[in-house]
Amino acid sequence: FIVTLPALAALRRRWPGAVVELTGYPHIANLARLGGLADRVRSLDEARVARFFSLRPDFPPEQAEEIRAFDLVLSYLYDPHEVLRGNMERLGVKQLIYGSPIVEEGHAVEHMQKPLEALAIYPEPGERPELVLGRRRVRDAAQRLPAPGARVLALHPGSGSPKKNWPLTHFLELARRAREAYGLTPLFIHGEADRALVPEIAAAGVALWPTGPLTELAPVLAACAGYVGNDSGITHLAACVGTPTVALFGPSDAARWAPRGRRVAVLEADPPTPEGLAALSVDAVLEAVRETGGLSDR
Repeated sequence: FIVTLPALAALRRRWPGAVVELTGYPHIANLARLGGLADRVRSLDEARVARFFSLRPDFPPEQAEEIRAFDLVLSYLYDPHEVLRGNMERLGVKQLIYGSPIVEEGHAVEHMQKPLEALAIYPEPGERPELVLGRRRVRDAAQRLPAPGARVLALHPGSGSPKKNWPLTHFLELARRAREAYGLTPLFIHGEADRALVPEIAAAGVALWPTGPLTELAPVLAACAGYVGNDSGITHLAACVGTPTVALFGPSDAARWAPRGRRVAVLEADPPTPEGLAALSVDAVLEAVRETGGLSDR
């Protein structure tokens, strides 16, 4: 979703007065509303969406009217047999543009912008996702950090797969050294997929941010002095809100999935395996944090 934000931003720039409705998973898609890139969010789990994938759909008249009301529909939903496309066309959609959600080559940001070429919208080289949150929202989030006023280093030791994770012991050592040598307050971020890591983090006596909506986490990350994490959506989120970010890559493809941001360093394991990732030293990560500006006052 994060790598799709430049496409949303391009549509907003081209038609600043348009109403943009986003259908997706609300706990993620509401980030676009937070950043002013969408006006409304509807759930992908609604029955109205499921009908589009039916071979014999029974559309109520109001759903046909709704689809015909849109000037443009841009779909990234997986539709290999074009069932969704056929149903939308039968309902009288004015213009439908399809983009595959499967990134096969190149960086994901450019891949997601490719469908916009049908609208004569072409990306600039190296475009990056951005969520502009506003100073007041970030300032309010800073008051919720541990030790308000202190510089905080956010650490996310999880991801969608344990194979992509730098060892937790390394994260804990990084937290200790950042605190003792640089006066940073470490703050560990975790999600539902990282529950197994929580007891060991809690036993280390470091601050742990409670699991909650991404719309609350985004300004918290923006208020941090720096961020270190694995190849994960949270790492992309930290980069796109402007936090100095260090992304750690092992077996996944950084050329395709590395986060982009104003201050991002990507460290790739050599070899690109879980074992190579584990061999990545705390010293190397600390140096990358320094290079992105995460150890200095912001």
